Amino acid sequence: MFKAILIEKLEEKYSARLTELMNDQLPTGNVTVKVAYSTLNYKDALAITGKGPVVRQFPMVPGIDLAGTVEASDDPRYQPGDRVLLNGWGVGESHWGGLAQKARLNGDWLIPHPERLNERQTMAIGTAGYTAMLCLMALERHGLKPSDGPVLVTGATGGVGSLAISLLAGAGYTVTAATGKASEAAYLKSLGATAIIDRAELSAPGRPLAKEKWAAVIDSVGSHTLANACASTMTEGLVAACGLAQGMDFPATVAPFILRGVSLLGINSVTQPFERRVEAWERLSKQLNIDALSLMTKEICLQSAIAAASELMEGKIRGRLIVDVNG
Repeated sequence: MFKAILIEKLEEKYSARLTELMNDQLPTGNVTVKVAYSTLNYKDALAITGKGPVVRQFPMVPGIDLAGTVEASDDPRYQPGDRVLLNGWGVGESHWGGLAQKARLNGDWLIPHPERLNERQTMAIGTAGYTAMLCLMALERHGLKPSDGPVLVTGATGGVGSLAISLLAGAGYTVTAATGKASEAAYLKSLGATAIIDRAELSAPGRPLAKEKWAAVIDSVGSHTLANACASTMTEGLVAACGLAQGMDFPATVAPFILRGVSLLGINSVTQPFERRVEAWERLSKQLNIDALSLMTKEICLQSAIAAASELMEGKIRGRLIVDVNG
């Protein structure tokens, strides 16, 4: 038996609870993993609270991240005892995920665990840090350099935002953080932000074009925030869009794209090729200030994850939540 958070929907009644499951209840897959740590992401919070149509079949174990050790494998790439890592691939949405002590998965979704990091550290980084690195990699593939000008990070106190600031600052970029939490200015500056702006400057309907301010943007918010970020990006600038905390709509015009040559880069953190996943995590293990993770992370046990999901949806969580599934 193993402990897990289980989401059920019976006669339109939606519920999430901590329970014990049998090994033979695990879904199909060719690799069984003993999970060490998972995380609580925005998507997990949507799934647990039922406030977003994330779960595609019931019952479901949420958790889009996990790190652990192979317990059994029919995949020749992985042997019992191997450390592995997973982000995305519909896990926690259409296939049982990481908020459990065990998971059975498709080996194609896994990568070898980075040697320089332990499981707690990779989950402190999690899909949030992985997504932030994918954003940085996309911006750099399109030619961004620190000398090009400041980079705006929206949703700055969230997981993606916090880790994006740390990564950008560590790579030599000048970072402006947009947040609705003025009290967190010291925290954001400790991560490497050199300037803080109120998210209200971006979150309301704006003009098709605004004053050019940013060489690039990493946006995890969407909606009016993304539209205004594009409108204030410099000529030939770059915008990496990876989230929808404000909404999945995009109330913009084509003006930034056809009058300034701004490029909007979509970041898919769910189904990246194996090689890019490995590259992203290798860079994270080398470039991210691991000591800074303590500033942006809080560890909780599996039992606390349900209550924490509601707090995350209410905007009460700063940075990252690591879940010790065995704690």
